[in-house]
Amino acid sequence: MEVTKVENVTRVYTVGDVETHALRGVTLGIQPGEFTALVGPSGSGKTTLLQLMGCLDQPTSGQVFINGKDVSQLNRNQRADMRRGTIGFIFQFFALIPTLTAYENIEVPLLLNGHTPAERRKRVQQLIEAVDLVERAHHRPDQLSGGQQQRVAIARALASTPSLILADEPTANLDTENGKQVMEIMTRLNQETGVTFVFATHDPRVFTYAHRVITLQDGLVVENGKSPRK
Repeated sequence: MEVTKVENVTRVYTVGDVETHALRGVTLGIQPGEFTALVGPSGSGKTTLLQLMGCLDQPTSGQVFINGKDVSQLNRNQRADMRRGTIGFIFQFFALIPTLTAYENIEVPLLLNGHTPAERRKRVQQLIEAVDLVERAHHRPDQLSGGQQQRVAIARALASTPSLILADEPTANLDTENGKQVMEIMTRLNQETGVTFVFATHDPRVFTYAHRVITLQDGLVVENGKSPRK
């Protein structure tokens, strides 16, 4: 069973009398353990597709499934419940809480899901070690480099042991070396944990890390194949 699947999905945004067709009937599935890149120019529909897969938005038509459950018609609270337990997010601008340390940012999803203090300590320590930030655990985001902040975001996304991680342009605000490090950490965690990663990018240096590259253009899937490295 696919971790996530979309069937004939459209998304139309209306502002006044102007309609923008962000997705025009997309059908695809993501298998457990995949490391998949969504690529295409700005406006191709990558971010919209991630938002639908992540229960951050609803399709205009069509269906979206997460672990076999149709989430297309869920209300706001039901979508929040699905996100909290099943989906992790990594954002282009990190989206860390500025007043919290790296450790505390990673701990937030565990607090929301009701884990005990002992469970939280164990899990956060595991993740801090996994992203090589032990020495920076008690630093706030403004005391960390961009690459370090994104590693905190990766650890936070994994905190609640989701089945799906969605990353929107995870290297866009990083230099080449930090971008490479972030992609290598994501690749290693995908291999070690088996969690499914789907990430949007326009950078060809990034999408070569993927098992599969899905190319979008004008709201349509125009290519669905293996990475150039595979």
